[in-house]
Amino acid sequence: MRTAIVERNTLETKIKCKLNIDGEGKANVSTKIGFFDHMLEALAKHSGFDIDLVCDGDIEVDSHHSIEDTAIVLAEAMYKALGDRVGINRYQSFAMPMDDAFVLCGVDISNRGYYASNISFNIERVGNFETECVDEFFRTFALNSKINLHFYYLRGENTHHLIEAMFKAFAKCLRDAVEINPKIKGSLTTKGVL
Repeated sequence: MRTAIVERNTLETKIKCKLNIDGEGKANVSTKIGFFDHMLEALAKHSGFDIDLVCDGDIEVDSHHSIEDTAIVLAEAMYKALGDRVGINRYQSFAMPMDDAFVLCGVDISNRGYYASNISFNIERVGNFETECVDEFFRTFALNSKINLHFYYLRGENTHHLIEAMFKAFAKCLRDAVEINPKIKGSLTTKGVL
């Protein structure tokens, strides 16, 4: 089982996360940011990862610190749990339809962090979740897990649907990219190691 436990304690947040990449898609998450919890639950369900995460953050300031630091902890947990990455599929892309929204996501578990997205939103909040934190979450996750992560807007107006499509597409990409493929001998790179 590819698992990891990561804790992060700062003056802004206290977070503990247990991650099982080879799980059943179970989520036990609490960040006190309702929509963000909903997205983390979707991430777990559609990736097949088991995520146990509690974040006690300064949400009286705003949601930024909790969302960014949660991304750091989740990313570090995934990085640790993946180990040497031998035999994984490495790449995946997926176009996710969700009602009016249609979003393309691409992932490369390359051991090099990079993030790009052309998706923007027409409202500032979904519940108490600040929509500018979407990019912050995914950028922080990509850099701390050392993956390439791209999103491309195909269509959509509803902000809830667009964000949920991003999280679900990302989850689907992760699920397939981290899968161990018996046809792959060693690491899927000409360098010999990821």
